[in-house]
Amino acid sequence: MKLTTQHKIDPSFSMSSMTDIVFLLLIFFMLTVSSVTPQALPIDLPLSNNSEIPLPQVNVAITADLAYYIDNQKIAREELEGLLQQKLTTDRRLVLLQVDQSVPVAHMIYVTDIAASLHAKVAVATQSY
Repeated sequence: MKLTTQHKIDPSFSMSSMTDIVFLLLIFFMLTVSSVTPQALPIDLPLSNNSEIPLPQVNVAITADLAYYIDNQKIAREELEGLLQQKLTTDRRLVLLQVDQSVPVAHMIYVTDIAASLHAKVAVATQSY
């Protein structure tokens, strides 16, 4: 008398749950990387104990050769006020100022005066010790 089993085991493996996890991790890393503010310009920032940078609406950078940049686009110093006025349109008016250590303070004050006249707050980017 031969006994036969009615339940057979299927040896195949479904990869659908693994691909879902991989896609979720990919989305997580893409969102995390995009929230970090990159520093693409060669700026030697001053040192500070507190290097927490809030999320700005506009990034203004002044390099060692006194070149002005708004959101990594080089501009002339005379164009700064007009471009800041165009970019500061929402209620969250925050300008992140990245200034090289060798730049005279007068250039930093020039930018902060323009931002103050536009009713914007200014945060100065620093490096931690």
